[in-house]
Amino acid sequence: MSSKFIKNVENFKCERCGFIVVGNGYTNHCPECLWSKHVDISPGDRLNTCGGMMEPIGVKKKGEEYIITHKCVKCGFEKPNKAVSDDNFQMLIQVSAENSK
Repeated sequence: MSSKFIKNVENFKCERCGFIVVGNGYTNHCPECLWSKHVDISPGDRLNTCGGMMEPIGVKKKGEEYIITHKCVKCGFEKPNKAVSDDNFQMLIQVSAENSK
């Protein structure tokens, strides 16, 4: 299994909130609700057959970056993803607060 990143420029409709996401090749979650989809084995390869929705279950600050932890609601796989400037900051705060209890 390779960990080499494969850039995929894809637009998609978020299956959680319906937001239309304009991808840039690095987009891995909805910037509105922060949910993702379990489609990769290695970033960008689209080889994972799980296809479960990835819930944002935590947010941590690492230096100047925010890291979102996603957990697949179908298989339980967890993966960290960097937050980006387009992400809904209020959702980042909400996820962080909900999971710090």
